[in-house]
Amino acid sequence: MDLSMRWLRDYTDVTAVDREFSEAMSMSGSKVETYEHEDSEISNVVVGKVLSVEKHPDSDHLVICQLDVGKEEPVQIVTGASNVTPGVLVPAALDNSTLPGGTKIKKGKLRGVPSNGMMCSLGELGLTVNDFPYAIEDGIFLIEEECEVGQDICSALGLNDLKVEFEITSNRPDCLSVIGLAREAAATFGKTLNVKAPVVSIANDGDDIHNYIDVTVSNPELCPRYTCKAVKNVKIGPSPRWMRERLRASGVRPINNLVDITNFVMLEYGQPMHAFDYRFVKDHKIDVRNAKAGEKIVTLDGVEHELTEDMLVIADSEKPVAVAGVMGGENSGIVEDTNTVIFESANFKGSSVRITAKNLGMRTDASGRFEKGLNATMTEEAVLRACELVEMLGVGEVVDGMIDVCNADLTPISFPFTPEWISKFLGVEIPTDRQIAILNSLGFEIEDGNIVVPYFRTDIHHKADVAEEVARIYGYNNIPTTAIRGVANARPTERQVFDRTINEVLLGCGLSEVQTYSFVSPKVYDRIGLPVDSTLRNSVVISNPLGEDTSVMRTTIIPSVLDVLSRNYNNRNEHMWCYEIGREYIPTQEGKLPNENNMIAIGMYENGADYFALKGIVETLLKALNVTDIEFEAVKDNPTFHPGQTARVFKGDVEIGIIGQIHPRVAANYEIGTKAFVANLSADKLFDLHEPERQYAQLPKFPASSRDLALVCDKTTPVAKIEKIIRGAAGKHLEAVKLFDVYEGEHMEKGKKSVAYTIVLRNKQNTLTDEEVDNAVKRVLKALAAEDIVLRS
Repeated sequence: MDLSMRWLRDYTDVTAVDREFSEAMSMSGSKVETYEHEDSEISNVVVGKVLSVEKHPDSDHLVICQLDVGKEEPVQIVTGASNVTPGVLVPAALDNSTLPGGTKIKKGKLRGVPSNGMMCSLGELGLTVNDFPYAIEDGIFLIEEECEVGQDICSALGLNDLKVEFEITSNRPDCLSVIGLAREAAATFGKTLNVKAPVVSIANDGDDIHNYIDVTVSNPELCPRYTCKAVKNVKIGPSPRWMRERLRASGVRPINNLVDITNFVMLEYGQPMHAFDYRFVKDHKIDVRNAKAGEKIVTLDGVEHELTEDMLVIADSEKPVAVAGVMGGENSGIVEDTNTVIFESANFKGSSVRITAKNLGMRTDASGRFEKGLNATMTEEAVLRACELVEMLGVGEVVDGMIDVCNADLTPISFPFTPEWISKFLGVEIPTDRQIAILNSLGFEIEDGNIVVPYFRTDIHHKADVAEEVARIYGYNNIPTTAIRGVANARPTERQVFDRTINEVLLGCGLSEVQTYSFVSPKVYDRIGLPVDSTLRNSVVISNPLGEDTSVMRTTIIPSVLDVLSRNYNNRNEHMWCYEIGREYIPTQEGKLPNENNMIAIGMYENGADYFALKGIVETLLKALNVTDIEFEAVKDNPTFHPGQTARVFKGDVEIGIIGQIHPRVAANYEIGTKAFVANLSADKLFDLHEPERQYAQLPKFPASSRDLALVCDKTTPVAKIEKIIRGAAGKHLEAVKLFDVYEGEHMEKGKKSVAYTIVLRNKQNTLTDEEVDNAVKRVLKALAAEDIVLRS
């Protein structure tokens, strides 16, 4: 926000300038980025009066001018401008002067005739015809302002303002206005704020705005309030100099009196406005509605935009005439023959404006204010101020009446005023009267022991917010440093303990932690053999990627781990055991953020790496996380993994992840010349399944009984399946099932294998009898026989 100090002093008598003003405002919470004097690049340029103009003896286009610049003797300047005549006032850059852009003017000779300076055009002073409409674009600037010969040109043209640039945070949209910053300055320096309510005369001529326009708000959620007034018999022309000066110092180009009024009010109050040419509002009806699919609009900047159904527009009976809160349509702009206008002052939902402006690539001064969340109370005051300026400048006649469609709750926020608590909270005793004076200077009111928050302070919701207001105006430097009262009892969250456990266990298993980029190339999906119709190929595309190799967000972390293994293998590291806790990004609906899944990836080669080593690490991790009753199911259809050494990991019906050997073809794609093993587990699912507290049992009082069973089954039968059958049939006294032998050899039938288990049974209440143990074994053998698994004879 650029603030004109000349404009600021219209509302408060702050005498501090430059550094003093900037430091005080920054200390009170309105951070100043920089300040700049308008005349900082112009020196030794004065108002000169042309006394005579003579033709140059050696040139057809040069003339010799004598200028009165307020000195004893006239100054001679040679120029090629054709619009200079005796008696006119011009900007005269004298010898050893400077102009914007660092241009230095020295005396010299032109075609042998001495020239002691230069007469300036608008452009050479850093100005345009928008700043002085009576001037011409090319040629010497002929001054028509009231000024004196020899007067400094910056003083004569009003170029002696101080512009202060503020960094306004998103929670303070009220400071995106001159009045808002004037209020802050008045409170900071202990001055009075002089802001008068706008006054508009009543014509009582029988004319009323309802005779001109009909307004409907079809989406009150996105447009809580829509206020408008009409102005007839409009006379388009330049704005007065005082208005042009203030707009220019605020970084806004003056255009004409009507457009300048809307910009002036936006800067003054922080409430964006728009003026519609009444002729171009079809059927004289306005509807604030959502755009229709495929609807298009050409905005004031001449660019055509295609709208979507989630965008709010201002429409007439046929088409959109403005994108709500962003920019008006080309056919709604003010032109030279505009006769009647409709002033719009509305309130729009900030998030809707922000998303619309972003999707259309149209960030404007208006959208920058709306998206921060303005209060709906402001619309009426702003439109009345615009009409007051219309009457003040003689732009037109304000039509009686106002259309105000209001669906917003305008009740001010109020809560108890607690001065004692504020003093205790800040650690310094601030008298109640002083607190009230500070709050009153900022627009707060104290009524019946309650503090009433002003409508423009949308960031105040709690007494702690009020304490901050008191502290910043009282002065942070006046608050003594005090020790923190109480004890800070910080402790890690359950998720932090969970993540820490993962790191400790995997590091303890001999793995090294790695971190990889979350953005990858789409080609990695081919390298790991994903089918062309795999949903994992649907990635979030990065809008501004560094290159094709980092153009999408990964949907699987496996390629990242394989990159690490490949890099280490090809740098001749003999072995690599690593892990990463990273994220996979799964797209959701278009325009929505993706799901970010936290994953645990393990990668290994050499140094004893095989399927069982990897499985052992995974089981060790799950045991440490207290995730029990895990099952492994063989996988043969995953193209990334070896079909004979891969398994999915389950707990009940929940699939936790996959482990196994990388397919040799995929390993070759990554130039890994040895067997590589990878596990990919969902950290989020494990967190949901894990038991943060372990349950401990007393040491057993009664002895256990065990039986060894040597079983014959098909070679393809997973031992996990056999163990599951045993656990399901053994009964409530089963304590453990231990596999201690697997045999395949010449003494076995072809296609068969022998697996041997120890079954441990224990009754916690008394000693098991042989009969109880035998019955449990019989139940197990019967259940196994149903699956063609029998005792080895």
